[in-house]
Amino acid sequence: MPDVTGSTAPPTAFRWPERRDHGVRSRVRGAVKRLTGFDLYPDEETARRFGELLRAGDPTAERFVAETYHGELGPTRSRELLERALALGVDHVPEAPESMRALFEEFERVPDWVDPGLVERGAAVWRRWGYAMGAMANAATMDTYTEGSLAIPLSLSGGYAGERALNRYLETSRWWVEVCRPGAVLTPGSPGRSISLKVRVMHVSVRQRVAEHPEWDEARWGLPISQVEMMLTLIGGTVAPGIGLTALGYLTSKSEIEAALHFNRYLGHLVGLRCDDIFPRTVGEGLRLLYLFDNARSYDSGEHGRELVESFVPAFAPGPQHRGLTRLRRLLHLNIMAAHARLFMMPWNHRRYRLPAPWLGLTILFGRAPFVVVAELARRLHPAVDRFWQRQSFRSWERWLRWQSEGSAEAFEAARTLRR
Repeated sequence: MPDVTGSTAPPTAFRWPERRDHGVRSRVRGAVKRLTGFDLYPDEETARRFGELLRAGDPTAERFVAETYHGELGPTRSRELLERALALGVDHVPEAPESMRALFEEFERVPDWVDPGLVERGAAVWRRWGYAMGAMANAATMDTYTEGSLAIPLSLSGGYAGERALNRYLETSRWWVEVCRPGAVLTPGSPGRSISLKVRVMHVSVRQRVAEHPEWDEARWGLPISQVEMMLTLIGGTVAPGIGLTALGYLTSKSEIEAALHFNRYLGHLVGLRCDDIFPRTVGEGLRLLYLFDNARSYDSGEHGRELVESFVPAFAPGPQHRGLTRLRRLLHLNIMAAHARLFMMPWNHRRYRLPAPWLGLTILFGRAPFVVVAELARRLHPAVDRFWQRQSFRSWERWLRWQSEGSAEAFEAARTLRR
């Protein structure tokens, strides 16, 4: 296969760590197969391709970033060109380099497999999950910070470490909110699409800087922010909450989860994902890929992973400047995020870290669950109830984001230097 990093040298073979079917994983796989006939482990071709994609990046965007942000134009001028192209269209930016034109051509092309109705149905699932999806997705992401391949890029960039942990989560939440607005993700020029391209460029910039850093072990981890890691993030916003949020009262059907997968597959296209051959179309395929990742864990992130996990939940704590209702509201969300971490991180991973006590948050979440069940059952009786439930969940999520952000703007900065 060609080397997607742009090098003319042939790529070296990548091998997953040999951790297959040990302990709890083996027992879970065996029990599921005995009870349902479903094998959690994917076929060998999928597993092989999964390993290959750990070395795969985003060559079109990488050429653009190398020529502009990291080239003679520099970050300020490159950012100006990108903003103009997003606002006016790249054809109205005559000085746009060829690499930018190629990037926009790829970005604006709607793949043949896209079903607009299914994309919108998947976006509606996200609107209904709302805040709960974001909180669970981040808890599940924290669970993966045991892995150096995921923790090192975030630690080096500083995005989810220390005081910046909350800011980056709010940036990600803004993207989630904007892409799942009705019709937004397929509407040219929408904020959701513009943010998606900025996220793509930001990923490429971080990828290039981390790949050159002495702490990055290419032979061990492949490419930073690889195709596999982007895909796993998107599966974490579909299959994982579709199943996991049942504990909090959300009743999501198999067809709704698969609509969310289609929606996320298109989001993947916008942010540079190119693994259509193994991107899951069904719940079963998604579970197999999550199991494959979990089965191959190395637990090699060390203190980098610890810093990321232990930075996140405490970032919601009120500061000394917060008083009265604002302080109480922040304490509420601190406890709710701690509860999501307790529920959706693997117990043996959660025990590795020092995290705030989850008990008050769990009481709130489980106390709310019966009301969510009632709403979930009612929405199945009439489409108007479903639309109302979506609208209320989405507005609540958006209000929280506006309040938590305190008026700060999301940067999605591609040119930020590594912190060490």
